[in-house]
Amino acid sequence: MKLSVLSLFPGIMRGFFESSIMARAVQRGLVSYDLVDIRDFANNKHNKVDDELFGGGPGMLMMPGALSLALEASGAPGPRVVYVTPGGRLFNQAYARDLAKEENLVLLCGRYEGIDQRIIDKYVTDEVSIGDYVLSSGEVAALAIVDAIYRLIPGVITGESLDEESFEGGLLEYPQYTRPAVYDTLRVPEVLVSGHHANIEAWRYRKRLEKTLLYRPDLLSGKGLDDQLRQLVQEILDQRGEE
Repeated sequence: MKLSVLSLFPGIMRGFFESSIMARAVQRGLVSYDLVDIRDFANNKHNKVDDELFGGGPGMLMMPGALSLALEASGAPGPRVVYVTPGGRLFNQAYARDLAKEENLVLLCGRYEGIDQRIIDKYVTDEVSIGDYVLSSGEVAALAIVDAIYRLIPGVITGESLDEESFEGGLLEYPQYTRPAVYDTLRVPEVLVSGHHANIEAWRYRKRLEKTLLYRPDLLSGKGLDDQLRQLVQEILDQRGEE
């Protein structure tokens, strides 16, 4: 996958691409990237990229000129162009899997009050929000999307590591433990050191259900529950003293 990230502050993102799992993915040729400084495409003396809003209002808006040139230098229109904005479609794991299928992906980071609507109309294929809150930095949101996407590219992370993560199968992930077996009087659950793989698998599945019911019951609300799963859910709710 080729990732092109357009930003006024590409330095914010550079360390991410040069570190840890991403760096190894780049070295192995699974991911390539281009960090594009939008200011490099400003056709004016002071590299000005923003101006006041037509119709009035607070803040400044990124002008279309430099953005258009930066996008076209990255291949647009053509590649899928994701504009990161609080006003976009909510990003989730299914969306990440969809974007991970792209061979070329362009991410556009907003600043100030955002970008001129004409750029969205002409180039942007996806307006994406990472949550119901507002950030001053589109770079932070773009990094969250990049991190969710690239790890799904085949070969970056082993399939086993991905299979039981949160949101896979519509459930959150089970609690996990490592050495020492006893820490500050707190002991690892006995089932995990029993060596009985069927019991471990059953325990982990129940814990996934318990955590999902506690923190994200909405993940189960639209799920078709068979009789066995419905019974297990009811047992958990009864244990918690809920109807």
